[in-house]
Amino acid sequence: MAAVGRALPWALAAAAAVVLALDNGLARTPPMGWLHWERFLCATDCATDPHRCVSEWLFVEMADVMAAEGWRDAGYEFVCIDDCWMAPTRDECGRLQADPKRFPSGIRKLADYVHSKGLKLGIYSDVGNKTCAGFPGSYNHYDLDAQTFASWGVDLLKFDGCNSGTLELLAEGYRRMSLALNKTGRSIVYSCEWPFYLRPVQQPNYTEIKQYCNHWRNFFDVYDSWSSIKSILDWTALHQDSIVKIAGPGGWNDPDMLVIGNFGLSWDQAVTQMAMWAIMAAPLFMSNDLRHISPEAKWLLQNKEVIAINQDPLGKQGYQITKDKNFELWERPLSGQAYAVAVLNQQEIGGPQNFTFSLTFLGNGLACNPACSIQQVLPASRDWGVYSWVSSLSLEVNPTGTVLLKVVAL
Repeated sequence: MAAVGRALPWALAAAAAVVLALDNGLARTPPMGWLHWERFLCATDCATDPHRCVSEWLFVEMADVMAAEGWRDAGYEFVCIDDCWMAPTRDECGRLQADPKRFPSGIRKLADYVHSKGLKLGIYSDVGNKTCAGFPGSYNHYDLDAQTFASWGVDLLKFDGCNSGTLELLAEGYRRMSLALNKTGRSIVYSCEWPFYLRPVQQPNYTEIKQYCNHWRNFFDVYDSWSSIKSILDWTALHQDSIVKIAGPGGWNDPDMLVIGNFGLSWDQAVTQMAMWAIMAAPLFMSNDLRHISPEAKWLLQNKEVIAINQDPLGKQGYQITKDKNFELWERPLSGQAYAVAVLNQQEIGGPQNFTFSLTFLGNGLACNPACSIQQVLPASRDWGVYSWVSSLSLEVNPTGTVLLKVVAL
């Protein structure tokens, strides 16, 4: 039996909290899509490696696959360009321009093509004078760049925080770009890295950040490895008292990209990333090669029950409620008097382990009162049946794996 977790007054406070969100009407549920960075990085040599370089053909092909193979219909609607799309200099009018060799048709034509597939286009810039990869940044060009992106038909901006100078300039730049995007009159989701660049020096003011951004990164870039996924989950649990209550419709904590379908995660670890990103109400931006992805990874990433948890309209982020040796128990309040529950086994040695917990742990004692039905979502669908408030549940969980449940009060 797991030890009883500490009281969660902040979880109750989160239910009552009203936080002003960026009033652009967007990201009422966590955005979903595909982003090139983790898988394709800053590959710019199209002559040597045409299938992996950052070019208009890469995004055209991803859009084709997303429309044809069920990704769009599952909810993944954004095709997002990250760093390294730009020419080394602005044009004669001071505007950003795409690299003419790798994007010969220009971003406007690419956006038109993506839109023709029923998808939306995301693009990247930086608050400083250069992007993280050294291309032109938006410093001193916030209004012009916002107008340029809107004129191209862009639907999302990922705004990085490299080369920004002082923390005051960083904050001013994020505020100014938010206002500039809204002023264009075009609906453009605004993805920020503001708190990540603040955190080494000062505690972010999440109330302010949510007034300007639709989602925001808090922690280091994800890598294609279990140690990276584990570090993101550990950081989130450690800081949940300050970040969980701020998340909700219009503004989300962003633990970074889904790397499922690449090379570094075992099957159980891929299940853990998908399950925990749903619990955390995280934006779901895949970074993989959808042209070459296994049926198993596709099944997991398109799993309707997991996506429904991630996209639940109540919009509350989940949190860890107890930790017992290598096991972690997390929950997320859902609409319809339901909860998503995740049991994560952090052990990296041996075989499957059993974890038993009392259902009175869940929802401050209310999730299964007087009874509840329990449906397992991952790693495979299973109906656990009806339980009473005083029951315990015992689950077998593989090392580095997660069991994801949906609990509905009766």
